[in-house]
Amino acid sequence: MSAEPQAALVVAPEERHPVAPPPARNLRDRFALGLQAPICLTWELTYACNLACVHCLSSSGRRDPGELSTAEARAVIDELASMQVFYVNVGGGEPMLRPDFFDLLEYAVERGVGVKFSTNGTRLSSRHARLLAGMDYVDVQISIDGATSATNDPVRGAGSYRAARAAMDRLAEAGFGAFKISVVMTRHNVGELDALLAIADGYGAQLRLTRLRPSGRAVDTWDALHPTPAQQRLLYHWLRDHSEVLTGDSFFHLSALGEPLDGLNLCGAGRVVCLIDPIGDVYACPFVIAEEFLAGNVRERGGFTAVWRDSSRFAALREPQSVGACGSCGSYDACRGGCMAAKFFTGIPLDGPDPECVFGYGDDARDHHAPAGTGARSVVGHSRVDRQGMPVPGPIPVRFREPASP
Repeated sequence: MSAEPQAALVVAPEERHPVAPPPARNLRDRFALGLQAPICLTWELTYACNLACVHCLSSSGRRDPGELSTAEARAVIDELASMQVFYVNVGGGEPMLRPDFFDLLEYAVERGVGVKFSTNGTRLSSRHARLLAGMDYVDVQISIDGATSATNDPVRGAGSYRAARAAMDRLAEAGFGAFKISVVMTRHNVGELDALLAIADGYGAQLRLTRLRPSGRAVDTWDALHPTPAQQRLLYHWLRDHSEVLTGDSFFHLSALGEPLDGLNLCGAGRVVCLIDPIGDVYACPFVIAEEFLAGNVRERGGFTAVWRDSSRFAALREPQSVGACGSCGSYDACRGGCMAAKFFTGIPLDGPDPECVFGYGDDARDHHAPAGTGARSVVGHSRVDRQGMPVPGPIPVRFREPASP
């Protein structure tokens, strides 16, 4: 599962110019018009994964035979360097399963492109940890979804919690510094917020919380996993009290509850962020790998640069958007109608309310637009399949052992 884009706080005006002249009142309005280059982007290097998390947004498992080659991936890095992209969120799948992972990582660093990569930790050996500790402009996120194996493993796989904690131990022993611990919030781990922060503090790491979106395999598990309204309120107040916890603007829909959470409180899809998938397709939103949001492919003429600057889909997103029914709500300026991906995969129009709207309007919208049994449903994607072509139920147990060093 991918790393979610972090909100950048500083944009050098001499390096970042809006696509259209900015009648902007503030930084958020300016970003809404789009930039000549993304602040950051998510790059899913591979769909291959040795886990089968029940909420995986990309339904990862099997490697796609059409993955970008090493040479093609290097060419993308060259473009990002030329565009002065701040950093890339690298994910998957499990990115460390690509044989050329460290080659690409080192090449990006050499070209001045920072890398933040997310891993389940199962392939992070002691040697890898020492190598990473010696690299500049590299950040590592280890994913867990609970403060204990009892909470984590039903979502990510038996043994996955132990493997992730072992990877954290290796990074700490190698002197890596403040790595990130990334957690997707579910109704089963909201009660462990303090315990999760204590784990991060124990390593001198940073805790990073991500919203559960109903995409990929989570289309079928979201109803059972996403936090309840009461838990959403608890999470909002906890985040207000813990500004040191990172969210990547993941919970801006909760800002309708009162004082805004830290961040831009803006959907940056196609404006300041996007996603490149393993075969080079470029999507507006890192959480919506769907035809409706496909803007182009890096293998096409002009490469990624042309897709970002000339795509008609991106241009449409950078135009003023209809506020729809949310325009009459006094909290619209706080939440901006919520998350595009969450709406898309629950059958709500993009100008409708977020399905987790704190005032309950999302429930009404789902009942109206996507009655029970008629909303979006997952496809096999790149999940492992059995001999009949049906997805193998996840999660998959992890065989715990010290990863072999290359």
